[in-house]
Amino acid sequence: MRDRTISWAAALRDLKADRATRPITREERLRSTAGLRGSPPAALSAWRGVSGRRYVVVVHGFDQPDLVTAHPAVVLAVRRDAESRASPVAVRACETGDSGYLGWLAACAQLGAVEIHVHRLAEGQAERAAIARDLTGPVPAAGVSP
Repeated sequence: MRDRTISWAAALRDLKADRATRPITREERLRSTAGLRGSPPAALSAWRGVSGRRYVVVVHGFDQPDLVTAHPAVVLAVRRDAESRASPVAVRACETGDSGYLGWLAACAQLGAVEIHVHRLAEGQAERAAIARDLTGPVPAAGVSP
């Protein structure tokens, strides 16, 4: 086995460069959803907020527009680039039967959103609002506010 010398200065510089180019709020795909129950199994993903906390979401298309009729949730309207990287168009903390949700969703679709990511694990309204703020962070919401 050959000894290998690591340039720690170069390694730290590379880490800083990675942090500078990577968005603060970002999707982190889950490695495996195989074996989950459901027919078909739910498409799951996760988002990392500004705080570093991770939020698991269920991914829906725009063919299921009214996802907050029966249950409250934090909803992300998401667009994808040519390399399939996700970026949030807007984030909204929704209560059950949110009357402005469909209009918000239509505005997000006009701004390029193609998916709806739904997080339902928040305990209450205040926690949903805090999660929405954490996921919004310094990422521009493209003119649509939560």
